[in-house]
Amino acid sequence: MVTLVVATTLDPASINPAKALLTMPGWHHPGPLFDGIRSFINGDKLRLLEHDKSIIAEDDLDQRWENATGEIVDEIIFLSKHTAVSNLPALTIHPIGIPHLKEGDEAPQGGRPGWAAPPSPRMGQWLILLKKIAQSHNLIPEFEITLEATHHGPVTSKPTMFIEIGSTEDYWKREDAAQVIALLVWEGLGFGEEASIGNWSSKSERKKVLLGIGGGHYVPRHMDIILGAFIQMVSADCVLTGKMVPGWAIFYPDIPCQWKILANQKENLELKI
Repeated sequence: MVTLVVATTLDPASINPAKALLTMPGWHHPGPLFDGIRSFINGDKLRLLEHDKSIIAEDDLDQRWENATGEIVDEIIFLSKHTAVSNLPALTIHPIGIPHLKEGDEAPQGGRPGWAAPPSPRMGQWLILLKKIAQSHNLIPEFEITLEATHHGPVTSKPTMFIEIGSTEDYWKREDAAQVIALLVWEGLGFGEEASIGNWSSKSERKKVLLGIGGGHYVPRHMDIILGAFIQMVSADCVLTGKMVPGWAIFYPDIPCQWKILANQKENLELKI
């Protein structure tokens, strides 16, 4: 099974971390070309895909890679820019989906109305690792390290997360930020000196999975739990972060439909509202 890391040449906050990742040892150039998408191979488990469209424009990359190569995709990590009205520098991690939209609604940021990808189980623990790496590269306190709630596409069916650099072009182009993101992927997947972190299987582990419901886009209460503000309640190294659905995305008449986003993490689920 392989991990797909996806980048686009249209976005410096996407392609620069990808280039930094390719400077790490073990890459073979090039890998298979499919549908105009370039690929790079590292060992048996890591694949980097590079395309020339919007990061939210290429749907079903997991299934398309499987069809093209016969390799089973375990997870997908997208590298992207982050935008915010504040224009403040930030490094963010978030799951994807637009479960608040109904069939027939327009999806201006990709995805499919009513759909949400399975969340990457790595998000919470990678947030902690991201903060550590950013601190070692002197990006803190200049950059805020934060989670975001579930939003936008593209459509995937495997566990997925976005890792982003924000929030203006000057920050998107920052080489030090790109290096931090590359190191996060490299170390988080276990290619550094330590084992990979954030792995989980309901069949082999009984770690708690947190589902965040309500709050704002930057989920501050969920962040408190993950970063250990409530360490007496949960331990960050034994808790995995699932979907984070902000208050604005919850429409009470449609809640039965919205619970479909739990389908891939229904075992051993603990709610934190």
